[in-house]
Formats: sequence, structure tokens, C-alpha cells
Amino acid sequence: MAVKVGDRAPNFTLPSQDETPVSLSNFHGKKNVVVYFYPKDDTPGCIKEACAFRDKYQVFTDAGAEVIGISGDSQQSHKQFASKYNLPFTLLSDTSNKVRELYGVPATLWILPGRVTYVIDKEGIIRHIFDSMLNFEAHVEEALKTLKAIPASRS
Repeated sequence: MAVKVGDRAPNFTLPSQDETPVSLSNFHGKKNVVVYFYPKDDTPGCIKEACAFRDKYQVFTDAGAEVIGISGDSQQSHKQFASKYNLPFTLLSDTSNKVRELYGVPATLWILPGRVTYVIDKEGIIRHIFDSMLNFEAHVEEALKTLKAIPASRS
């Protein structure tokens, strides 16, 4: 069952590209979090999406938010992808797709892992969900628009 806007975001712990485990709960009470699920490292659409997040990363941090990308790729693949495109944010390895399933991220054409972005406030509540396989840059725009709309008491 997919999570919805207004739900508490399910906690998870996954390894990052630098082999450090990262838990969503680490950010509770501290930062809003933008979690984006994407299909695969170093593929055309995923490069565009990751680079769009990279190019606006300072805007996200200025808004008090952290960006986290999640795919089923290995930590080594993430490390190479982040290095190749100078990605300043964390990429998490969900090789078993357990977190993807926990959030209910749909597959595209029943085969490809979906591309969905979640904006989660400091209290761990999902404030926005954006699902688009092909509108790569819109994931960044939608997340920023949502972050700006979160009241200061919650941001």
C-alpha cells in the first residue's frame, strides 16, 4: 500500500555511497527531507534528474532541506555516479527494493522502477508526492515549491 500526503513517512536505514548507514529518522526535528526514488544510475533520465537536484542543491539547503536519492544500484555504482556528476547529496542503495516497496513506489510498465519524489517535513510527515517518469526537472521544481509552502514553524 502506497504512502499518501499527510502520512508519517516510514523510517528506513540504507547504506550511502560512502558506506555510511543513513536513517530517515536522523533528520526528524532537524531538517525537511526530499527523498527521490529513481530507476538507475548513469542513465539519461536519471542523469538529468540528479543534475537538476545538484544544480539547485544550495537552494534546498538554504530552505533547510536535505536531498536524498534512492535506487536499487550498489554503493559502488552510486559512488561512481556521484563522483562523475559531482553530486553533493547522499545516494542510498536499496538493492532489495524494500524501501521502494515500503513507500509503494509504482513500477512503470510493470518493469522499470518508478521515479517518485517525496517531500517530508521535520516532523516526518509527507507533505507532497510527485510521480513522473519523464518530467525529470519537475521533480526539483515541485519539491522546491512544496518546501517554500511549509510554514516556518514546521520548516
